[in-house]
This record gives sequence, structure tokens and C-alpha cells, in this order.
Amino acid sequence: MSLLSIQNLTKTFGAGQMAVRAIDGVSFDVREGECLAIVGESGSGKTTLANMIMGILSQTSGLITFDGKPLGARRSPGQRRAIQLVQQNPLSSLNPKRSIGASVRLGLDTYNIGPKSARWNSVERALEAVGLPTEMRKRAPSALSGGQRQRVSIARALACSPRLLVLDEPTSALDVLVQARVLRLLNNLRTDLGLTYVFITHDLAVVRNIADRVAVFQSGKLVEIDDTSQIFTDPQQPYTRSLIGTVPVVDAEELTLRDKLAGQT
Repeated sequence: MSLLSIQNLTKTFGAGQMAVRAIDGVSFDVREGECLAIVGESGSGKTTLANMIMGILSQTSGLITFDGKPLGARRSPGQRRAIQLVQQNPLSSLNPKRSIGASVRLGLDTYNIGPKSARWNSVERALEAVGLPTEMRKRAPSALSGGQRQRVSIARALACSPRLLVLDEPTSALDVLVQARVLRLLNNLRTDLGLTYVFITHDLAVVRNIADRVAVFQSGKLVEIDDTSQIFTDPQQPYTRSLIGTVPVVDAEELTLRDKLAGQT
């Protein structure tokens, strides 16, 4: 069953000879409970697509449907609450003048979730869900490590009890070890809470550790979409094969596969 449906979506910036089509007639579905990775090089349209799903940008044409209902430029509080964003840079996405607890609580107050007297308890449960001690809610973002700040960003989204998380390069600002911990956390949360992910990234090494399916974008167009295992072992499009060829090789079997794919481009 599809939770999110994208139908013939187009986004054009500018007009006339200066017009640039950032998203060009894209259609795909995101199944409930899955992680769909959106991959491609810089300028492929990944972040533009994420901003349209979130309602930050409006589409030039086409339709975005969530849980069977069209998402327009004006969205209901329920629709905004159900689709939450985790941004790339956890430091810039958190208000330095707010405590960690106040940032996590913001969504609860905005959408009037639960009685006011119980909201700090909800904040603490959200922090615990991402593996952070409850007393951390009193600290400032600058007092936390990069990995801790990204966990706070995830907790802030989870506090709203969303159904869909749009994760825009959520691990690119983290070192490899912290990145692995955050990916494990996201995998566990998806299983435990029944979440659906749209995972925006340029890093295919990350993709194979989290995604069920992969959608490959090039210059605003969807060039290929398939199961992650299929994309990595038998990609159908030359552009996808070239992307796979850039993924770090882990063992001899992968080296043989990469050489095979390189010979097909």
C-alpha cells in the first residue's frame, strides 16, 4: 500500500529562456513502512523534490498524494504533523537560543499535541527513544556533539508522532562511526514505530545499509527505481552503473561486480 504518491511532478524555476526544470515529469510511489532512497549527484533535483514533499516549495504541475489525499500548497495541521523533516546539518537546524528540550517540545506546542502538563514527559520519551539521557533537555545545542545533535533533530521529528520522515542527507555531516550509529538508530526506529522514510542522499554506501528501494535521479528526471539489491547488482541504466562504480569496495566479490558494471557503461 502506498503512503506517498508522486504523479507527473514538475518544478520549473524562472521563465522563458531562463527557465530551469529542476524536476521533470517524475512519478513514483512510497510504500507504507519502507525506506525509499533518493540518490543522484548534486543538481539532480533531490532536495527540490524533498522541499515539495514537505510543502516548502509548490510544484509547477503534477500531484502529490499522501494517504490517499492530495497535498496542496496550504496543508492542514494534521498533514504537516504527519510529514516531518530531518535536515542535513543538525547544528544549523536547531535554534542556538533554545534549549534542547524547548526545540523538541516546539512541535508539541505548535500542533497542540497532548495536555500541556504532559508535554515535558513527551519530550523526555522522545529523547529516550533516540538514546539520549533525559537531563540533556536542559542543554544548549552547542554543548552537544554532532551525533547527539542529529539525534535531537530526529527526536524533535518523532515527538510529533509522524508517519513519514523526509531525511535530507541526515548523515553527511557526521564522521563514519557516528554515521553508522545514526543509521542503526533510524533502522530500529522504523521497525519499532512503523515509520516510512524518504532518504535523500548522494552517498550510495549509506543507501545499501538502510534503503529497501532506490530511486536514481539525473538532471531532474527519474532514470531508474528498483529494489536496493537489484540496483547494486544489476542496474539497468548507464548512469546508475556509473554511480555504483563510485561506491567504496569492501571485498573481492564487490570488486569483481564493480569491474563487471564498469565494462557495461
